[in-house]
Amino acid sequence: MKWKSSLISCILFLVFSSIYTDASAIVKPYALQCEHLISPIGVDVSHPRLSWKMDDQRLGAKQTAYRIYVGNDSSMVKAKTGNSWDSQKINAATSLITYQGNALRPFTKYYWMVELWDHQGRNSTSAVSSFETGMMGMENWQGTWISDGNNIIHRPAPYFRKVFEPFRKIKSARVYIAAAGLYELYLNGKKVGNHRLDPMFTRFDRRTLYVAYDVTAALQEGKNAIGVLLGNGWYNMQSLAVWNFDTAPWRARPAFCLDLRLTYEDGTTEVITSGQDWKTHSGAVIFNSIYTAEHEDRRLEQQGWNTVNFDDKQWKNARLRAAPATQIVSQLMHPIRNVETIAVQSLKKINDTTYLFDLGRNIAGVSQLTIEGAAGTTLRLKHGERLTADGRLDLSNIDVYYRPKDKSDPFQTDIFILSGRGKETFMPKFNYKGFQYVEVTSNVPVQLSKNSLTGYFMHSDVPVAGKLKSSNPLLNQLWAATNNSYLSNLFGYPTDCPQREKNGWTGDGHFAIETGLYNFDALTIYEKWMADHRDEQQPNGVLPDIIPTGGWGYGTDNGTDWTSTIAIIPWNIYLFYGDSQLLQNNYGNMKKYVDYITRRSPNGLTSWGRGDWVPVKSRSPLEFTSSVYYFVDATIMAKAAKLFGQTGDQRYYTALAEKIKKAVNDKYYNPQTGIYGNGLQTELSVALQWGLVADSLKTKVAANLAQRVKADGMHLDVGVLGAKAILNALSENGQEEIAYQLAVQNTYPSWGWWIVNGATTLYENWDIKAATDISLNHMMFGEIGAWFFKGLGGILIDEQHPGFKHVLLKPHFVSGLTYFEAEHEGPYGPILSSWKRKGEKVVYEVLVPANSTATVYFPLKDGQHAYQGNKAVSDTLTIEAGHYQFEIK
Repeated sequence: MKWKSSLISCILFLVFSSIYTDASAIVKPYALQCEHLISPIGVDVSHPRLSWKMDDQRLGAKQTAYRIYVGNDSSMVKAKTGNSWDSQKINAATSLITYQGNALRPFTKYYWMVELWDHQGRNSTSAVSSFETGMMGMENWQGTWISDGNNIIHRPAPYFRKVFEPFRKIKSARVYIAAAGLYELYLNGKKVGNHRLDPMFTRFDRRTLYVAYDVTAALQEGKNAIGVLLGNGWYNMQSLAVWNFDTAPWRARPAFCLDLRLTYEDGTTEVITSGQDWKTHSGAVIFNSIYTAEHEDRRLEQQGWNTVNFDDKQWKNARLRAAPATQIVSQLMHPIRNVETIAVQSLKKINDTTYLFDLGRNIAGVSQLTIEGAAGTTLRLKHGERLTADGRLDLSNIDVYYRPKDKSDPFQTDIFILSGRGKETFMPKFNYKGFQYVEVTSNVPVQLSKNSLTGYFMHSDVPVAGKLKSSNPLLNQLWAATNNSYLSNLFGYPTDCPQREKNGWTGDGHFAIETGLYNFDALTIYEKWMADHRDEQQPNGVLPDIIPTGGWGYGTDNGTDWTSTIAIIPWNIYLFYGDSQLLQNNYGNMKKYVDYITRRSPNGLTSWGRGDWVPVKSRSPLEFTSSVYYFVDATIMAKAAKLFGQTGDQRYYTALAEKIKKAVNDKYYNPQTGIYGNGLQTELSVALQWGLVADSLKTKVAANLAQRVKADGMHLDVGVLGAKAILNALSENGQEEIAYQLAVQNTYPSWGWWIVNGATTLYENWDIKAATDISLNHMMFGEIGAWFFKGLGGILIDEQHPGFKHVLLKPHFVSGLTYFEAEHEGPYGPILSSWKRKGEKVVYEVLVPANSTATVYFPLKDGQHAYQGNKAVSDTLTIEAGHYQFEIK
């Protein structure tokens, strides 16, 4: 029998050795990021964040230790030598850390690699990644700010050029360009990069952004030409509207500063800079406004203006000017791009000079027209979202806040004048619009076809983080429409609408934060927007309604329900990413904000706010909703204080939150009936959503909410504050069936009513025939896009283990669906929650990414049990990383 025992031992050794070896082969760190970007250029922070994910499909896969190597030699890093930082082996499961090595030098490319150890103690290494530092300080700029010297009412855009010749062979070249306004950068006649509308809009007199590019491949032997074309952007607003950006304190003629840093093969460097020796002139862009449109006269085009051999004798020298701000910082974020090409779906010829193009969907972006015609032919491209009864373009829903002084700047209408030099293509450089239709008119008869015009969906090019599909086509369309509206309103900051205003309304931003983060990796956009908040906050803590602003919005309504962005957004970033940096950056600003509310509302109740905007019919008390958000802010402050070890603040804000909660409940809650206020949908919803209701009373209050929805005919009766809360308030408190029916209701008033009436985006008003507040691309009712993940897929954040380190899975198998699938790409990898009915049972599939865990809460009905294989499992089950399938029957 000894030989049998030896044979078995040998077989077991071989099996386990195979598993052990194979495991190391399949485990790999991946998705390496610096500052939440892949291989960024222009890193200005001295201690950048480094993160990674773990690719390991085994059950229970987890990281037990890691080691980071950072250096300026990629081969040394690959050989596990980091001459800038070697973290040594750290026994921890974290995959987001802060660089703690030698001081980083400006203009330096650093390579880095992560080595990790799995749950079996085996190590594996990632591919080598990189990040490159930028200026890292104002003192490192060598260029001078220049403009063309014209005044703010001068309409033609300024063009700039310079020719230079490197004196040695180039190893690498980087451009750093900052602009007050917008720019397009060219080298040797070709545009550098594929960004649109750089740099992003900021409070220009307090913080201006620069962008870094690797332009090594764009240079040529011998002479080279740099070209810069400037646009007005929000810096020099020449179009008049009620928001008063034309009187912004920063307003001036657009300007820029540029350093082109050449590194030669012998190790020496040379910097080509902006200065008075640059030449400037006007050209084909005769007017541009980010708010309205762009006008171009191709007869004035100076062909080859950005190439070496162009004759610039008629051009004048640039004018020197001061920097617009004392902070010129790197634009380290996902840029705006032409992300999607949209073909024309139909074309209607109205007459020989007028054509109506329909893209078939509402977007934010631009159109591109290709045409051939005689010199002087003038085309007007009017963009809008809807048509009049007779089939012509209708701007009446979106031009209401425009205050033109004459007819020279028509709203959302590009003007293109042909040169007569063959086929010509026009696409605006410094503008975007919200539209589905383009009405093209000409001063002479022209021939156009469907192929003459193309739409480009523009937005901040954030990576997709969410996927969803279900058995209900209306639900799928609603999800797509929500994402379309979210992206249409993401242009370096969240906006309310891409046509009428383009404003960074604070309320709209935080109403949509969860929808944004479940569906897209938008952290870099929000970090930039919170910096805008810090720039705009007054010393007493007050914030304006719109951010950035030229001064508008510091009124009487800019209260808690809107400007709580200062706390709600960094808190959500922390929850979704497990990254506390933004929360730390905003801590002092949040504190000033909450303290201001306390000074003006010492009894715990406040009426400072805008209220439940655009309700169906019932309006909740302003004091109630504003006080709820005051409570939310105080609660977040208490939690942040605990996180950062600020025990004094923690005690104070915890007590403050309890004081507010008591004041609200004492005045508005009826303990006999379980009703808040008058029992309106918004009153009951926000109390449940934001934690005003005691745990023992939630079922009662939620039942009252469900009854109210039924009494309202299974329809909504909420504005923006109620829309944010109602679906969550129902599904998280035992009323998921009512929540689902409300979510997919398709008669007025409902989200679905928009869809069955042809919407491809979300609207501003429940009433599609409303006389006011009727933008057709608004994000303020967009919480439903997050609720699909939370209320149906049940993918929830565990606040004690943020960043989906531990996932809470609480799906709802609602009766109206036969299958539903949600997937979210979190900091550790993809999380899947998918369920499907098969006869009398439900098959539930789960994917938990490596290095994380989850707790599943099975929604069992009386007599039901959950099974894994043939084994019954508890109705609450904690699981390790891996792929699972359960049956509920």
